[in-house]
Amino acid sequence: MKYQIRQNVFSIRSRFIIKDEHEQPRYTVEGKFFSLGKQLTLYNMQGVEEIYIEQKIFRFLPEYHFYKKRQHIATIKKEISFLRPRYYIESNQGHYEIEGNVFAYDFKIIKNKKMIAIVNKRWFSFGDTYGVEISDCEDVSFILALVIVLDQIHHEDQKNHSS
Repeated sequence: MKYQIRQNVFSIRSRFIIKDEHEQPRYTVEGKFFSLGKQLTLYNMQGVEEIYIEQKIFRFLPEYHFYKKRQHIATIKKEISFLRPRYYIESNQGHYEIEGNVFAYDFKIIKNKKMIAIVNKRWFSFGDTYGVEISDCEDVSFILALVIVLDQIHHEDQKNHSS
């Protein structure tokens, strides 16, 4: 199934809705930005928490931890790289890799050497929205949360390089 996410949604507001390809609301994301480190929560449309994400502070490079039902399920860390951004993703759900250009919203998520999601900005005519197509039988809420964190890291980098 395909989902649509607005690019850099957290620069404008701290709450937004993720829709499916038929414009139906599927998830709500809420963020807290006045605490130490960013905190994001992804809820299903019944208001049940699916994924909680928190940024670890006092790190040289961005690091986020993912929780499901209060259990730690994954960590994503940006790695030092001079050519293209690289990420280390540690998860109890499998081995994840990012292939492609995160900055251009044109990349794939690989799990255990199998492509499970495609992120692409070209699917939508409005410039600030990108699509996420996720394979059946995958943890949709985790993949969407992972993509949102990659977007957040990208915009933090842009902000840091412009100042």
